Amino acid sequence: MRWGFFSGGESLSVDRHVEQTRAAAAAGLDSAFFGQVGSWDAIGLAAICGREVPGIEVGVAVTQTFPRHPLALAAQALTAQAATGNRFTLGVGPSHPAVIEGQFGLAYEKPAQHTREYLEVLGSLLDGRPTEYRGERITAVGRVDAPEAKRPALLLSALGPVMLRTAGELADGTTTVWAGPRIIGEHVAPLINRAAQEAGRPAPRIAALVVASLTSDPDGTRQELAERYAMASQMPAYREILERQGKSNVGETIVAGDEQTLERELRAYADAGATDLMVSAFGAAERLIEFLGSIRTGR
Repeated sequence: MRWGFFSGGESLSVDRHVEQTRAAAAAGLDSAFFGQVGSWDAIGLAAICGREVPGIEVGVAVTQTFPRHPLALAAQALTAQAATGNRFTLGVGPSHPAVIEGQFGLAYEKPAQHTREYLEVLGSLLDGRPTEYRGERITAVGRVDAPEAKRPALLLSALGPVMLRTAGELADGTTTVWAGPRIIGEHVAPLINRAAQEAGRPAPRIAALVVASLTSDPDGTRQELAERYAMASQMPAYREILERQGKSNVGETIVAGDEQTLERELRAYADAGATDLMVSAFGAAERLIEFLGSIRTGR
């Protein structure tokens, strides 16, 4: 399993993000991913960090599809790929009605069909092929010419059966959030692996975003996380995955405790079928990065 650090909605400067990425690389981690959650542009941030810090994979999890035309997103992604020497991974997803309608003022209509059409177009553009696509939801005519930029890996955020099948058929894998090892082993991995196999595609990446905290007060940490991200617990897609796990809020999904607890619970994701971990720190990021590196490198 590949071990990575995830930087989400923290109010950090660009320089601070670069410092954290450098720390992740120095610790021996495989990747540094960034979230698109109302702060810096995640693709731009990944490009900057990847260019400043050699050797480490950088990526986004995830960029919303509805507000970004595939031609524009492909150009962004290939620019980041070129800037980082082909170490960029693109994660996309349709997001949620509360975001797309409430913030962007766009209609969140037929998200499954929108996503399928979007990936069909985006995949062609990332390959550098001339594209003329006229679907029910999306029209795209053109190409993106990006010399020396290879097609980046493409991951789709997916939790439900339809989206997981789409990820297996049209993407290189999936990103999950608020999903524990049991759900990945019993639900996510079987569906996406079967879809990829039936489509004749390589085994997909399953990148699990996990919130973790080294703490002597795990119960208090769970409560604090639940309060801070109370809105996430009410979003339909997250509500469904929480109910599948018998959980009432996202705070109950955090991996919290001492070093032995974190290592045991994080390794369980690999046993369940996750190929990648994107660990988000709830608390001191530097301490967690160092700890993750010690697991990754066996120090």
